[in-house]
Amino acid sequence: MFSGLMFYLFNINSAKHVQNNIQMTEVTMSTSKHDAFWMPFTANRQFKAEPRLMVSAEGMYYQTEDGRNVLDGTAGLWCVNAGHGRKRISEAVAKQIQQLDFAPTFQMGHPLPFELAERLVKHTPDGLNRVFFTNSGSESADTSLKIAIAYHKAKGNHGKTRLIGREKGYHGTNFGGISVGGLGNNRKSFGSLLTGVDHLKHAWKPGSEFTKGLPEDGAEMADELLDMIALHGAETIAAVIVEPIVGSGGVFMPPQGYLKRLRQITEQHDILLIFDEVITGFGRVGEAFASNRMGVTPDIMNTAKGLTNGAIPMGAVFLQDFIYDAFMQGPEEIIELFHGYTYSGHPVAAAAGLATLDIYEEENLFQKALQLESYWQESLHKLREHGVVKDIRNYGLVGAIELHSSEKFGERGYKIFNHCYWKQNALVRCTGDTIAMSPPLILEESHIDELMNALSKSLSNAL
Repeated sequence: MFSGLMFYLFNINSAKHVQNNIQMTEVTMSTSKHDAFWMPFTANRQFKAEPRLMVSAEGMYYQTEDGRNVLDGTAGLWCVNAGHGRKRISEAVAKQIQQLDFAPTFQMGHPLPFELAERLVKHTPDGLNRVFFTNSGSESADTSLKIAIAYHKAKGNHGKTRLIGREKGYHGTNFGGISVGGLGNNRKSFGSLLTGVDHLKHAWKPGSEFTKGLPEDGAEMADELLDMIALHGAETIAAVIVEPIVGSGGVFMPPQGYLKRLRQITEQHDILLIFDEVITGFGRVGEAFASNRMGVTPDIMNTAKGLTNGAIPMGAVFLQDFIYDAFMQGPEEIIELFHGYTYSGHPVAAAAGLATLDIYEEENLFQKALQLESYWQESLHKLREHGVVKDIRNYGLVGAIELHSSEKFGERGYKIFNHCYWKQNALVRCTGDTIAMSPPLILEESHIDELMNALSKSLSNAL
């Protein structure tokens, strides 16, 4: 009897052991499918404990793995300006990949990037008539910096190699971009960066809190560039690179007249002015580019994101004619610029870009942000009533809510972002303790109401 009981207990324990192993295997399998992908700009261990997974999208909404519709308040990542699931783009991509999946643009070519470039420059400020295609905003930034230095060399000004960025600036994650960028976390882990780089101060003044649109005060901050010229010498400075609107650094608007003053100073001292419009381009602020609306034409303009509505990676650097012409000297058989990427002007990306441009033009989406700007602004600033709100900033269809920080910086921003996603079915972006918004340009007032209601409830939850 004793031996029978032991056999029975042994079998029970063995069954439990097997069951536990099965459960552990299931847990391991359920988490292991997320382990191989090292996610960018993500707290990977935090994410994998509670994954937020999108599986489809249409119009203004994502569909999640757990079956919810989530309002997209960020245009994906500042890029899906024409909304999700645009069949015109997917059909163009499918047709092109069957017809011509790849063709080199080194010493060869195919028609689409030529066609896309011709159409794009119809929307740029006068003079920005040349286009160099890249695959991302990071590549656009590095391309613009290299061209700026090479331009001065082509003109015989070999000493003009210094680059000037700005505090809180974001210009992608390649070494050139993080060197001129002004976000410490993007720089501090990567050792020596580009030499000969300096930074203007962040162009925001205390007292500008809760400004609607562009702050009136602060244009004189651009004169700091004169101090840098006095320090380094204009003969050493190749270019100044800034975002018209600071994006990843916290969504800060330029003071009225600030960009125009930068333009005046750079022109006076033969310094190229580069605008990084990766975020502000393609209708985000009420015209095709912030340069158009703000009335300031740079020498070089970096773009990406909205160029293809996020469907296929692609970027573009726009350049003034005089920069291009400086390289077109000497024997015709000589390569003028030793720079480029395997996928520059990729046929499938170009097809996506052309289809996206069709949508922008036919639906007048470059103007949509201007039409909704007032309603967006007033709805956003109503959230000021929440005690946790430190500042609200907006321009076009860009918005930011800066929060009073808790003991751990970024903790409150993440809490609101997470609450919006899980409890309010809305996607916003958090950069530290700032909530950033940039919805697709196809939205209506009802979507603004839905987004602000979600934010209001999440801000209440953050107290």
